[in-house]
Formats: sequence, C-alpha cells, structure tokens
Amino acid sequence: MKSNEMLKQVKTLLGMEVKLEQMKLENGTVLEADKFEAENEIFIVTEDERVALPIGEYELENGMVLVIEEEGLIKEVKSSESEEAPEVEVEAEEDEKEEMGYATKEELAEVKSMIEEIKAMLEPKNEEEMSQVKEELSSELPKEVLAELSQPAVEPINTSAEVVKQKVQFNIASKRPLSTMDRVMSKINK
Repeated sequence: MKSNEMLKQVKTLLGMEVKLEQMKLENGTVLEADKFEAENEIFIVTEDERVALPIGEYELENGMVLVIEEEGLIKEVKSSESEEAPEVEVEAEEDEKEEMGYATKEELAEVKSMIEEIKAMLEPKNEEEMSQVKEELSSELPKEVLAELSQPAVEPINTSAEVVKQKVQFNIASKRPLSTMDRVMSKINK
C-alpha cells in the first residue's frame, strides 16, 4: 500500500473529510486526485468505481498537459507548448527514415541491372546453343540410360474404347393377357 492510500484510510477512519480535486480531460473524462501536482495519485472516475489512469500524456480542458509515467501516479503537470511538439515529431520522423534505410534511385537502378544480367544468363540465346547443350548432356550419359529415357515411361491409355450396348428385356407378368398400353409400348420398343 502506498503512503497516500494509508493516509486516506486513517483520515476516513478518524472521520476526517477527504476532499479530492476533480478535473476534466479534453474529451470530457473526469479525473480525480488529491492535488494535481507531481507524485500524487490520479484516477478516472466512472459510475461504479475509480480506475488508475494509464501511462501516457493527457491534455486537460484548461490546456495543461498531464504526464503519467507510472500507472496512477502523476509525473508532472505542464503547460501545453504547441510549438515544440511538432519540431520533436519532425526530428523523430527523420530519425526513423534513416533507421529504416530506404533505397535510393541509384541503388534501385543497380539492382535492376543485376536482375537483367541474371535473366540474360538463364535464357538460351538461340537453338544452336540448345542443341549444343543437348549434345553435351547426351555424350556424358551412357547409351543404356539414353535408350531408357527415349522410351515412354507408361504405356499410353486407349481412350477410344468401343461401347457395347446390351439390350435388356424384362418380362414382368409375361403370362398375363396384353392390354392396349402393352401393345403400344411393344411397338414403340421395336
């Protein structure tokens, strides 16, 4: 427990009145502290409870900036200086650009030329070079391997198979006398 909290508990037990100051943030959030000075505890006031103010910088309605470096404790209260803040941000952005190491146009052009050279080395120039490469490879391989490579690996599948259609006849109740419908159907099927 912090000394401020202990002091508050002793005061409440003794019946002494504890008055806390309240201020609002720029967005309307209500903050509460003993005093809005360094090293005092600060809380966000909600309907149900009080929550410690998270780490960060907060702008109050009166234009002051509240700096919190440890959750729930005020580091300092300072006046907002609108001129200094943008300069600091610009310097930070320049430092980030240097750290990221963006490529220059010259470096990109150099990389592009290297890629073009590699492409040229990989592509065959003409059919004569290709035939020379094939001859070199074939002269290095034994004849048995060449004979095996020249044969197809699997026998081709015959896709033009003959379809044999079988006529299926059902004789259901073949001994009964034929009706008009049966006679018509038998003539159609023939």
